[in-house]
Amino acid sequence: MTNLGDLEIYVKVVVTGSMSAAAKSLGLSPAVVSKRIKRLEEQLGTRLLQRTTRQIGLTDAGRGFYDRIANVLTGIEDAERFVSGESTEITGNLRISAPTSFGRMHIAPHLPTFMQAHPSLSIDLTLSDEFTNIIAEGYDVAIRISELKDSSLVARKLVQVRRILCAAPSYIERYGIPETMEELVTHHCLTAHNGEPWRLESPQGPLVYRPAGRLNTNSSEVIREAVIAGLGIALRSTWDIGTELKEGRLVRVLPQYEGSRNVAVSAVYPSREHLPSKVRVFIEYLADLYGPVPYWERSARD
Repeated sequence: MTNLGDLEIYVKVVVTGSMSAAAKSLGLSPAVVSKRIKRLEEQLGTRLLQRTTRQIGLTDAGRGFYDRIANVLTGIEDAERFVSGESTEITGNLRISAPTSFGRMHIAPHLPTFMQAHPSLSIDLTLSDEFTNIIAEGYDVAIRISELKDSSLVARKLVQVRRILCAAPSYIERYGIPETMEELVTHHCLTAHNGEPWRLESPQGPLVYRPAGRLNTNSSEVIREAVIAGLGIALRSTWDIGTELKEGRLVRVLPQYEGSRNVAVSAVYPSREHLPSKVRVFIEYLADLYGPVPYWERSARD
């Protein structure tokens, strides 16, 4: 009879796309994963995976086998939880990747409540502004702030990103407040990524503006501190400066202009099919937490 553990390893290899990622997720060595997959193929008398030096692909038999056993394994997990009286308990380790600032401000503070609600679940949270290949690196879910492109991954929009032009009162006292976009040429503008253009929505439609100023940096957090310190005008997300707007440490300028509305905070995960309960529950938790109008907007409405 086929070993149940071998089936679980096979499903993890398919989902993650590599033996090394599957091994990392399962806490095993790549050699052990490879050996278990080979044993499974020998027991079944057929090749399930096509191996190359760079990637792993499914044979026709491997794809059909995966489609059938993934549902079986999910059913076994549900049955075990039902028998043990823990049908609503979420267990295991949830690996999350998130942008540094957003993760620090709007994920990490809410983890205690989530973990208290699910005491059998452990969290592995990585904060990074580098692009994360969640399949290759073995993450269950990634939080991304972007205009998502076509992808083999599945994305769930959590909340719209609203970006506004703002400045500190100290800056406005020194340089005045611009009344039109044309007046921005006489002001110090702050932009990350060394002069990346501002893509704005205006009453006349989309607008691309190339800001200029004395500070060049690739760090969005440096720009955040600079605008609060009164060094210029910046385009910032309200999730990033909601507290400062509420306290009056920043004020909005040129309110008829906002950043592109195509940017959102999204949860990205490998597959809609066989979505683990731990991933589904975490995504729902964030979606409910942020809501149609996120709490940073409710506290910073202008």
